[in-house]
Amino acid sequence: MLERFFKFSEHGTTVRTELLAGLTTFLTMAYIIFVQPAVLSGTMFDTSTGLDFGAVTTATCLAAALATAIMALYARYPIAQAPGMGENFFFVVTVLPAAGVLIDARVKAGLLEPGAVAPWQVGLGVVFIAGLLFVLLSLLGVREKLLEAISPSMRNGIAIGIGLFIAFIGLQNASLVLIDPKTAVKLNPQFASPDLIVFFFGLLLTAGLYARRVRGSIVWGIFGATLLAVALQRGLPHLPEAIAQSKLVTESKLMTQFAVAGQLVSEPPSLAPTFCKMDLVLALSWSMIPFILIFLFMDLFDTLGTLIGVSEQAGLIKDNKLPRAKQALLSDAVGTAAGAAFGTSTVTSFIESAAGVEQGGRTGLTALTVAVLFILALFFSPVIAMVGSYPPITAPALVVVGSLMMRNVTKIDWSDYAESLPSFLIVIGIPLTFSIADGLALGFIAYPIVKLLARQGRDVKWLMYVMALVMIVYFVLIRAQAG
Repeated sequence: MLERFFKFSEHGTTVRTELLAGLTTFLTMAYIIFVQPAVLSGTMFDTSTGLDFGAVTTATCLAAALATAIMALYARYPIAQAPGMGENFFFVVTVLPAAGVLIDARVKAGLLEPGAVAPWQVGLGVVFIAGLLFVLLSLLGVREKLLEAISPSMRNGIAIGIGLFIAFIGLQNASLVLIDPKTAVKLNPQFASPDLIVFFFGLLLTAGLYARRVRGSIVWGIFGATLLAVALQRGLPHLPEAIAQSKLVTESKLMTQFAVAGQLVSEPPSLAPTFCKMDLVLALSWSMIPFILIFLFMDLFDTLGTLIGVSEQAGLIKDNKLPRAKQALLSDAVGTAAGAAFGTSTVTSFIESAAGVEQGGRTGLTALTVAVLFILALFFSPVIAMVGSYPPITAPALVVVGSLMMRNVTKIDWSDYAESLPSFLIVIGIPLTFSIADGLALGFIAYPIVKLLARQGRDVKWLMYVMALVMIVYFVLIRAQAG
């Protein structure tokens, strides 16, 4: 039955190879299980967004499992899906503050009772609506055409900018980079701090394993950093008093935030705090429309880029076309809509699927294996909560993922200044403004204008002019109010 459905012989693979490939892919992307709830709950930023950590954990695993299962059984590709890195930060850092501004304005106008709606509910509504648009555009076959509106240089600039942003946040979470009133940021010279020791150990371990092409290197890095954190928290109090009672130790995140899990396995956390709690009415407000469009484009770039890259690597592209592309694009669309209903951000294809392809995965059984493993991961929520409570453990994963996204810098057309300048504005704008939306806006506004001045206006798709106008409205009416 499996042979008839997945056609192993036709793709030159076996059930055993597919299962091992699925395990490999899962190990390389399992860091999202730890990182996603830490980001969305605000734990990673030492704050609270209002989203429940446990509920986000469950929502993340369920959304990933659902989308990946659709990819496995409907599109039959060895590509895994999960809430995307970049989209999750955009959700917390940009969408939630904008939603807060919208709610405050409605409360002041007497249109809304104080505390009636939380920003995260509006944010999930934005993601849900974007998910429905994904489904509609996927069914109509429009998403492939939308990609043509953005030049390859701009698409790669977005990936690079998000990579720098993610890495910068990782360095901040590790306390290696500190806020400074004079220079904005500065290096933390206290390398003997337990937090920096855990971070550097995790980073160097992950980088070393990744350089040696060890499968699951990011997960192994998180595992090693976690063990070291437990050992330091238990061992430091027994050192001489001059060390154990020093401010470097007592005021560290290790001693004030890290909570060791009391058990290994438990029932999955409840979805009740977030399930179907999105606010669709406020999400459809004019001020939130640009964010729906941005989610649309971000997910479009991530999914199509991953589909093409991994399928090319696996030899699945025929006559310069990707068979069953519509089915593949539908998987992340359904996953995004369902994920928002569960309580998590946009679902997209993961480039880490390439690791499973390298292992020999060629069919949907690879993806189906990943989906099953995401479900099983739900029963290890105490460990996930422990890892998520201490940002220096997951910070190395952010830095490594950011560094991997930098590979796109060679794909920007630096010889054409009308292409490279807008792309550069996105690359530098996202991390320096600490906002993905602001960085995108800088590039999207500059692109059609520079092209026109360079007498290359014919190269600009009409949709880019629309997006430039949308971004100008975003700056004037939304960003200016947000401060």
